[in-house]
Amino acid sequence: MVYNKKNIFFNRVIHYYVKWAVGRHFHEMLFNVIEVDKSKSILLIANHFSFWDGLILYCLNEKLLKKKYHVMVEKETVHKLNYLKFVGAFSITKKSKDIIESLNYAAELLNDPQNLVLIFPQGKLFSNYVEDVHFDKGVLRIMQKAVGKFQLVFSSIFIQYFKHKRPTATVYLKSETGNFTDKTIVELKEAYQQHYSNSKLLQTKFDI
Repeated sequence: MVYNKKNIFFNRVIHYYVKWAVGRHFHEMLFNVIEVDKSKSILLIANHFSFWDGLILYCLNEKLLKKKYHVMVEKETVHKLNYLKFVGAFSITKKSKDIIESLNYAAELLNDPQNLVLIFPQGKLFSNYVEDVHFDKGVLRIMQKAVGKFQLVFSSIFIQYFKHKRPTATVYLKSETGNFTDKTIVELKEAYQQHYSNSKLLQTKFDI
């Protein structure tokens, strides 16, 4: 397993690089405001359709959520983009004994109210406008291990160009109050699916 690295110099360099890269690539980033519980960590569940997803949410965290950012990514991605571990990335390897270590580590991070853990439950890239959002079981196991310690937030990201040369990234957030720790992955998926579908509907009505 690859853990996120603490290095003051590299952390700051990559921090500003991510902000620069997102600002340079996108025309703007839009998002709705939610109330953040400062006494709890945040488990952020998001759709996954591009390289930019984690970087967009990194910038959103700095602007709104203001927690210490951590994101679970595939081990091969961390090796390929080595700098990610300096902006909170830690690895997971499916069909490996390391997966338990990764899930336990994510749950441990949620014990600290200063932390945010971003999970892409789809497990791999899907279309930005897919109808049905796939969910791996790992996210539910993390929730069960960290029960009562975190605020669950759903995120749906959509990208459109509208009339600009550069795309606009729109993030729809929902602070989910339901307790899913004693329920199935299907019930968690259905709750997220409702948020995702509602967000997609709003996005199709978006006008600039």
